[in-house]
Amino acid sequence: MVDSYVLVFAGLLLTMGALGDRFGRKLALNAGLVIFGAASVFAAFAGSADALIIARSLMGVGGALIMPSTLSIITNIFTGAERGRAIAAWAAVAGLGIVIGPALGGWLLEHYWWGSIFLINIFIVGVAILLGFALVPESKDPTATPLDPIGALLSIAGLVGLVYSIIEAPSNGWLDAATLIGFALATVLLGAFFWWERQSEHPMLRLEFFKNPRFSAASGAIALVFFAMFGTVFMLTQYMQFVLLFSPLEAGIRIMPIATMIIAAPVAARTVERLGSKVVVAAGLTVVAGAMAWLATLDINSGYGHIAITLSFLGVGMGAAMAPATESIMCSVPLAKAGVGSAMNDTTRQIGGALGVAVLGSVLASSYSSAMAPIVGVLPPEAAEIAGDSIGGAFAVASRLGEAGAPLVAAANQAFVDGMTTAVWVAAVVALIGAVLTAAFLPAKAMDPAERQRLYGASDTDIEPSQL
Repeated sequence: MVDSYVLVFAGLLLTMGALGDRFGRKLALNAGLVIFGAASVFAAFAGSADALIIARSLMGVGGALIMPSTLSIITNIFTGAERGRAIAAWAAVAGLGIVIGPALGGWLLEHYWWGSIFLINIFIVGVAILLGFALVPESKDPTATPLDPIGALLSIAGLVGLVYSIIEAPSNGWLDAATLIGFALATVLLGAFFWWERQSEHPMLRLEFFKNPRFSAASGAIALVFFAMFGTVFMLTQYMQFVLLFSPLEAGIRIMPIATMIIAAPVAARTVERLGSKVVVAAGLTVVAGAMAWLATLDINSGYGHIAITLSFLGVGMGAAMAPATESIMCSVPLAKAGVGSAMNDTTRQIGGALGVAVLGSVLASSYSSAMAPIVGVLPPEAAEIAGDSIGGAFAVASRLGEAGAPLVAAANQAFVDGMTTAVWVAAVVALIGAVLTAAFLPAKAMDPAERQRLYGASDTDIEPSQL
């Protein structure tokens, strides 16, 4: 139910971004909102798991139309310093969603039936469509280049294969035959995609974008930010629910300190105007690494205050890194291809986030299982397997044992915290490597209109004020 959305969304991002460039970004935005809203109604009243999976897949189609169009519309409307500030506002609102989503979802689940978490989307979609028709101008690629169906099919197949393999690797095992075959197939398909794009007269994704360090280095920075953020939040929600015994709603509310991202992103945009993207993005990744290092000092008795400090600094680092990195990506592609540029930004976020959950989750699970092996050895085989697999499983087994299960709970809590500490150090090192690479390769300034005009010619034209 969760993976169906992620797979469809990630697989279609590049294709939907290209379609928005070709046929109109406002059209793509509104079409995506309609599909997302209709699929949300379908999901709310789904009568079976299969129906809900189908509905979530359709929501992924809508999301893949919505996300690239939002950023590409902003990039085409705003110019100069205003563009960076508008992109920072976009990043801040994205951060607001990270904060509101878990808390609102938890509140709805506590007070209403599960379908209400989908029906809330109808109100949001309705407001967005009405305001969009009134306020958002249409923009698209003025050259109306032909579509690239072969490139689209190869990108969809390759990205779905890659994300699916990443998601399934922790449960199947990173060296399992199915995992290795999945990664090999994804590599072949994505290799074929890049080969085709190099040969095509009208490629969906121009590979020369990757030669621009503003594009490639900034994409890498965003992937690493989301690697740390998704993996960390994944672990912290479990820590708060099992070790600190918060309800899902209480845990969701306590994610809110990461909302510092909402303040950090606009401040970062202003700071970039004085210091440049290189300094600000590298500093943001360094703050993320520092937040991870602080979290690694957590122990079983630390309490929520330790987490609140971590999330606050994580939000600052994310906001500082994500806003200028996103601007670097969007300012390094021609405006006519802003949808594809936005889609690449979203794709790197998805892949980075999926890798964060998979890699850090695997490190946590491996450490937890190793620590629990001697503890669960006295249990019956089936119970030992469940308790040794996850902290949730240990709690389930302990509940059946009654008072005798207390030592198992204590051992599981300690094993989980120790495993999380190991995983968090991995995240800290990854973020710090990202900071070093950003300082080394990301140019200080985003491409200005004159430089883009020299590179891309007539295809790089800002939207005229008369069109607003």
